[in-house]
Amino acid sequence: MDTRRSTPLVAALAGLALVVAGALSPATAAGSPVTAVRPSDSGIVTSAPVSAADGTWTPRGEDHPQTTTVKDVAIPMSDGVSLRGDLMLPADSAGNAIDEKVPVVVTITAYNKTLQTYAGGLAGGDASYLVKRGYAHLTVDARGTGSSEGEWQAFSARENKDAGEVMTWAHEQEWSDGSTAMTGPSYMGISQIWAGSAQPPGLKALFPQVPGADVYRDVVASGGQVDVGFIPLWLGLVTSLGVVPPTITADDPAAGLGTLLSHLGSLLTFTTPLLLNAVLGQEPAYDGEFYQERSPINVVDRVEVPTFFIAGEYDLFQRGTPLLFENLQQRGVPTKMIIGPWDHLQGSSGEDVDQAGHGELAELQLRWFDHYVKGMADPTLDSEIAPLTYFEQGSGDWRTSQEWIGPQLQATSYRLSGSATTGVRNGSLTTGKVADGTADVLPIPVAGLCTRSMNQWTAGLPSSTGLANPCLENNALNDRAGVVFETAPVTEPVSIQGPINARLHVSSTSGDGMLSVAVEDVAPDGTVSRLTGGWQVISLRELDESRSRHLDGKLIQPFHPYTSESKRPLERGEVAPVDVEVFPTGAQIRKGHRLRLAVQAFDVPHLLPTLPDVLGTLTVIRIHNSARYPSELTLPTLAH
Repeated sequence: MDTRRSTPLVAALAGLALVVAGALSPATAAGSPVTAVRPSDSGIVTSAPVSAADGTWTPRGEDHPQTTTVKDVAIPMSDGVSLRGDLMLPADSAGNAIDEKVPVVVTITAYNKTLQTYAGGLAGGDASYLVKRGYAHLTVDARGTGSSEGEWQAFSARENKDAGEVMTWAHEQEWSDGSTAMTGPSYMGISQIWAGSAQPPGLKALFPQVPGADVYRDVVASGGQVDVGFIPLWLGLVTSLGVVPPTITADDPAAGLGTLLSHLGSLLTFTTPLLLNAVLGQEPAYDGEFYQERSPINVVDRVEVPTFFIAGEYDLFQRGTPLLFENLQQRGVPTKMIIGPWDHLQGSSGEDVDQAGHGELAELQLRWFDHYVKGMADPTLDSEIAPLTYFEQGSGDWRTSQEWIGPQLQATSYRLSGSATTGVRNGSLTTGKVADGTADVLPIPVAGLCTRSMNQWTAGLPSSTGLANPCLENNALNDRAGVVFETAPVTEPVSIQGPINARLHVSSTSGDGMLSVAVEDVAPDGTVSRLTGGWQVISLRELDESRSRHLDGKLIQPFHPYTSESKRPLERGEVAPVDVEVFPTGAQIRKGHRLRLAVQAFDVPHLLPTLPDVLGTLTVIRIHNSARYPSELTLPTLAH
């Protein structure tokens, strides 16, 4: 059943509670590092029918007609806490579990495994597809959630240790053949990286959808301001799901009550203090040990098993998922990634993955696991699926590449030229001669409301209603809340792939403020399509060059420490360069279209300043562009 399309709002609300609360192939001609996949008339690729006759991989049929589920299996952890999991096993026509050891696919969730069953595909697909083809599936409530004991603390060191222990336990059970794998989106995807980093015996493959890498930079405080669109809602929903009476209560009231009380404890010791201290500008408002302990990017270099990533260009983890993919690929770990035009709910459901031309989500999981877990031969896996497949905004093509950032790219910089006035006059972007100018960015606190950013940073809930929303299709109105610089209509297509940097030389009446940047496409009819965005608090502009990324000697992905020690407001009259990390994307500015850089001082409801920084944010920010102050937008572009 296609839940999201048939009842979009109901499915989205369920998904929000469960998910939000949380390359060339060898057969491609040499010398073409990026290739376009044939689109349909609608601009979306249609998958060719799979057929053994034409040499393509064919998904195999069911081995078993039914499944059976054992509820609330106890899984002991090394510190004495018991987690609980629901175990789905292959069954015969009478519904009896088969007497055969099978590989185990594990999903670890913070969103209450019992309620998660009602979210359909929004929890990462139907587990019965794999189970009927000879796998077991174990869905485990993370520590302090659902029916599991303990207190939830969102990827604490203890919870992350649990992930490896769960996989070791699954490897050792009598119904397991010793081989294991993992699936799941969002929180469930992040859990896979932690489990893989523990290198548990028997783990053979991972299949994470829309996982994060660096939780501070990806989502908690993009650019240094606190996320208020997603994080409070997510923390509240996970906590709320945790206080639903555990399903074990009916059979064991004492155990159920004890588990519930421990869940309530996390509300007082974790969720409430975390939110309060962040808003007050205390330790959780800055990067440090708390977020480093919870960021998979710090342990992904210990993941050694084949991993298939699903990512979204409008996802909460738009920035992070490609970083995980690159780490594995650079170390020679078999890995692939599909990046689609999806927000978080869409990427979590995986419902439209087939648009990339490689099959549906369940079929891809089966193919990946059959090869890497069961050891089945798949000689066309790498020739049919490139390391990277991504949707190119603008052209509507799906493209393939060997690498995310590689020799197929060159750095192209567009200088800001002339002056711009909010809502009145646009400045220019140019690769040629520059005219000196300035642009004052005014503190308009509704900027961001009518834009795709609003949808992205509420996990895609507004678009999931199915209601028409012109703000998601045209950014022109929102751009009037800031200043704009744009090119003349381009005479040749400009194809972008990867992270972007906007270096803006600025001064500020308060010495602080935030730059909210959007990179956009302007069609000949004036329609403005937001391609991606970035944010940067001026006082947190300090740059760590050793962790920043360059292409052709130009900065394309700045890394800022975001510590309280690195915070330094501008002096009165000081003009300083501020590098704004614009999140990565794939897009093409088509012939006759314009490339636009739009800058505002707010991005509501995504980000807001901490209470101590509110007054400093209500400021006029002046952008300077001249030979002395070379403000510019640098893109990784494909050579045509």
